[in-house]
Amino acid sequence: MHSLTIFHSLKRSQPLHRTIISSTRHVLVIAMLFTCMIDAVFARVTRFEVTERESFADGAAFGDVGAYERIRGKVYFAIDPASQQNQSIVDLRHASVNASGQVEFTSDFVMLAPANPRHACGAILYGVNNRGNVLSLKFFNDADGSNDPRTIDHAGNGFLFRKGWVFISSGWDGELLPGGNLLRIDVPVADNASSPIIGPVRYETFVNKPVDRVNINAARSLHGAYRPTARGLREATLTWRLHPEDPRVSVPRDQFRLDVQDGDTAASGSLPLIELVVPSGLEPGYIYELIYEARDPRLMGCGLASVRDLMSALKHGEGEGNPLVHDGKSIVQRVHGFGVSQSGRFLREFVHAGFNEDEDRRKVFDGLMPHVAGGGLGSFNHRFAQPTSFNTQHELHDFCSDRFPFTYGDDVDPYTEASDGILRRARRSDTQPMIMHTQSAAEYWTRAGSLPHTGAQANSDARLPENVRIYSFGGTQHGPASWPPGRGEGRQLTNPGDYRPMLRALLLALDRWAEDGTSPPASVYPRIDDGTLLSLQDAASHFPKIPGVRYPDRLHQPMCLDFGPRWNRERIIDFHPPKVQGRYKTLVPTTDQDGNDRGCLLPPEVAVPVATFTGWNLRHRNAGAENALLSLAGSYIPFPVDEAERMESGDPRASVRERYATREAYLDKLRSHCEAMVHDRYLLPEDIATVLERQSEITSNLWPTR
Repeated sequence: MHSLTIFHSLKRSQPLHRTIISSTRHVLVIAMLFTCMIDAVFARVTRFEVTERESFADGAAFGDVGAYERIRGKVYFAIDPASQQNQSIVDLRHASVNASGQVEFTSDFVMLAPANPRHACGAILYGVNNRGNVLSLKFFNDADGSNDPRTIDHAGNGFLFRKGWVFISSGWDGELLPGGNLLRIDVPVADNASSPIIGPVRYETFVNKPVDRVNINAARSLHGAYRPTARGLREATLTWRLHPEDPRVSVPRDQFRLDVQDGDTAASGSLPLIELVVPSGLEPGYIYELIYEARDPRLMGCGLASVRDLMSALKHGEGEGNPLVHDGKSIVQRVHGFGVSQSGRFLREFVHAGFNEDEDRRKVFDGLMPHVAGGGLGSFNHRFAQPTSFNTQHELHDFCSDRFPFTYGDDVDPYTEASDGILRRARRSDTQPMIMHTQSAAEYWTRAGSLPHTGAQANSDARLPENVRIYSFGGTQHGPASWPPGRGEGRQLTNPGDYRPMLRALLLALDRWAEDGTSPPASVYPRIDDGTLLSLQDAASHFPKIPGVRYPDRLHQPMCLDFGPRWNRERIIDFHPPKVQGRYKTLVPTTDQDGNDRGCLLPPEVAVPVATFTGWNLRHRNAGAENALLSLAGSYIPFPVDEAERMESGDPRASVRERYATREAYLDKLRSHCEAMVHDRYLLPEDIATVLERQSEITSNLWPTR
């Protein structure tokens, strides 16, 4: 890189240096800076382009903080392939570079910040979007979902805004197609100077009702897939099977086709939309696996780097046009990340791959809350990576998301004898964040949720590092069902157990932990040593025999997979499908006499129940693959209302009216439990009324009116 370019990079990205540069007395200092800071100038956010800036929610005031503004635009990045902090980005050396040897790309962002910067609390919440969708405001503010929050409905209860938090989300997933206000990133293409990079790719898709065409990318709309070569189109293979462990059955090549639809994606630099067409029809519940030769892999690892550099720039007031710079410095000092499901796995991968260390070797995130990530990492940073893919008991079972390591501290893989931990690289670089790993009961069944706190062998409870807490929300599903719940593709009603009030309390505890070291509430999760975490077979013996309810006979057990000789060192997959080397052992919470989870942090409505709340549900016959686990779903199984109903049905669980003689008695017990949770810092005082109001409405018909 030329010294003149370095000079201008320093001048552009660090206001302090403008003062130094303006004085000839400091020429020697600048010369020294060229040597000791050469890495630092390579990976700045070069600039923020604000395309929209306006009052949020029509200027509504949020407590003493006052009004907020909505800021939307693009972030421009330039990273150096030779920088030490970028070495883990797969195929970065194959990307095109600018005149300074840097790889450039852009990302969308949306931000909500106090209109008066002096009213900001000093903390920023980065919501890792889920497949381009902004979810964090739904989880903390109980807000209506929107990828472009503008209205008072998008503010919800105003929780984050009343506390003075800055909220931001940005694009990082390079699979997304234009549309839906999705937050997107234009990750570069990996190519050789003379010819495109080609290689095999594998997609798995499934449907819950009969159709004859489906997006090959897990049947998701607005998701692209890698472009087939001419050979790939000719020689593509398709198989089907009912269960993951079943033999694959080949579909003759003349009985399916691939429709590659560019539309407006070519102009936007997106991957094409590719649909699998089977004129004879795809069967519900069946697993369809497509393998073909593709070209032009995307540098999906740049998505990880984009979050690193964006949050570092906001934290330190860097980057031209930085919207959080006020009076020459950033209005935030503490940076926290929250991710749901795919986004939670992204945060685990982010730390594991060393991205919490920025280009100046500074810590990026002070606190992280990977939520409902289970034991997974992700397909976020390898050749022909597929960020949308994941693993469950039924779908995408042998993809590369659920892989060793699982624990935050170091562990040993029983099949490869490798030693690793999610935090190993951050520990070595002294950039460890505070971590609150939160998960629903559903993660134990379909997302290997026990592995983060048992390790790969599951012989004993893993030792948590001092900077890690784990909170398992018993009796809940991946995302709370609305009320009244429906069945969807499941045999039972889906689970409305709501953990969101606890997330609010834990977020404030996370910020205080980072700010002044105040220890957060103790971890709560089922354990091997106290008998609350058991094998599937042992747990089954504790579950009550409820009429019409079938207990699962399977759960998700990730596999140790061999993806080929180049996987470990180069992150290139050669084996499609991979070879199975073994299965990791997963466990589930045991239950009480009502079938509700033990050893977990229970939402008030589960701790003072009128139903059995489970983290599992089974697929209904009409959805195909009958009695396989319904991905990420739980069950809501109401208690009998009174003794007569209990006796008639043969239900072993005490009825609602036998437990609580009156509605007032039920609400009193619920209130007492909420107060105890406030005392233990798992619930905020302001949420007691919210819980009581919701449960009062839900249970209003369970006692006779007077």
